[in-house]
Amino acid sequence: MNLPSLKQAKIRGKEDIKIIDNDYVIPNSMKLIGKGKHYFIKTYGCQMNVHDSENIKAILEDMSYSETLNMEDADIIILNTCAIRENAHNKMFGFLGRVKHLKESNPNIICGICGCMAQEEVIVDELKSKYKWVDIVFGTHNIHKLPFILKESMENKHQEIEVYSIEGDVYENIPVKRDSKYKAWVNIMYGCDKFCTYCIVPYTRGKQRSRLPKDIIREVEKLYKDGYKEVTLLGQNVNAYGKDLNIDYTMSDLLKDVALTGIDRVRFITSHPWDFNDKMIDTICEYPNIMPYIHLPLQSGSDRILKLMGRRYTKEEYITLFNKLKSKIKNCAITTDIIVAFPTESEEDFNETLDVVNTCKFDSAFTFIFSKRAGTPAALMEDNLTEEEKNSRLYRLNEVVNKYANLSNQRYLNKTVKVLLEDYSDKEGYLMGYTDTMKLVNVKADKKYLGEIVDVKITMIKTWSMDGILSKKV
Repeated sequence: MNLPSLKQAKIRGKEDIKIIDNDYVIPNSMKLIGKGKHYFIKTYGCQMNVHDSENIKAILEDMSYSETLNMEDADIIILNTCAIRENAHNKMFGFLGRVKHLKESNPNIICGICGCMAQEEVIVDELKSKYKWVDIVFGTHNIHKLPFILKESMENKHQEIEVYSIEGDVYENIPVKRDSKYKAWVNIMYGCDKFCTYCIVPYTRGKQRSRLPKDIIREVEKLYKDGYKEVTLLGQNVNAYGKDLNIDYTMSDLLKDVALTGIDRVRFITSHPWDFNDKMIDTICEYPNIMPYIHLPLQSGSDRILKLMGRRYTKEEYITLFNKLKSKIKNCAITTDIIVAFPTESEEDFNETLDVVNTCKFDSAFTFIFSKRAGTPAALMEDNLTEEEKNSRLYRLNEVVNKYANLSNQRYLNKTVKVLLEDYSDKEGYLMGYTDTMKLVNVKADKKYLGEIVDVKITMIKTWSMDGILSKKV
């Protein structure tokens, strides 16, 4: 048994990152353990978690389990968790109640918790004391060891907790079962060293560590060969890619090399304004298959709050970068993240945030009320606002954000845009997909167009989506 330690998770040493190619193994006794059985995975949180679940699915299928979308039919249920906000915490424990009910009817069901919440000391303490019926708990550093963790739990019939609060290494050759046949997540780095005062990720994901360029390019080339049309390069702060490799190779170099594979669409997420440089912007401009869409978290428009957050840029520096992106990258769409009611935020601070939103007129924004995360510096700061004030600020912010999101979409009315059709829409007779600028479009089209990048004429605008029809030349 290995338990997480917040104190240990804060440590950043100078040891070189290890690139480990051959650590994924299925014990012989586990290769057929899931034959005739089913697994169900519930995923919370960011794109990194979604991609981690793709790895977990492939590992379970290497043990002969089959996926089910109906939890009631599952023999193994895994909750891949997120630790960013209190809301995700509440949802996970609420969902556990449903799993417990199933397990009471069928004690042979195996329940597992993994992801970022599993890396939190306070969460694992709670699972140990109040949720002893949860069979396995593993973190973000040892997903590839799931077969051994399952084996220990099955053989010893006790709660198996294997969570490591370490800086981490890079593990290659872990299998993946992708959710889409047309677009794929590709990890380029893990962890984060920014230590924003409100954020738990540096503690749950370890230190910043980049994959080698050759391994990333090889993965993208295989995806291209297999018919994929789009890749999204993933990391907690992709703009800092390569800083830990000491090989004079940066995110701009990686973007160039990924674009040169010939894959139709290249995206990346998430960017920190601190590391977004001119060379990177020039590379985006140079290669038409690098999509003109940037997610650029603001978090606050107040210099005082930004300093308390540890964001290391000012309001003016953010706006300068925003304007540079807009002026240099043709048809560039920019979305953002904003936190309201950060500790000690005044009405003046909040109005500064509104000022940036009114200046930048973002295509969209993910907005949140500050959520206290145990162990982070911000958790110890004074919470000076009532719930009513917090909700009022979020509501007022969303009114402004929604206005500009709608105005941004209005520019597409009656225009023809390219859309990668990736799935069936909730609207009967329609497929859904995204423009190069990440606008969601429902398209009246036959299923034969799934996986194709098609020309679509936009016929109807909504705040969060658009409707369209295939262009006559398709």
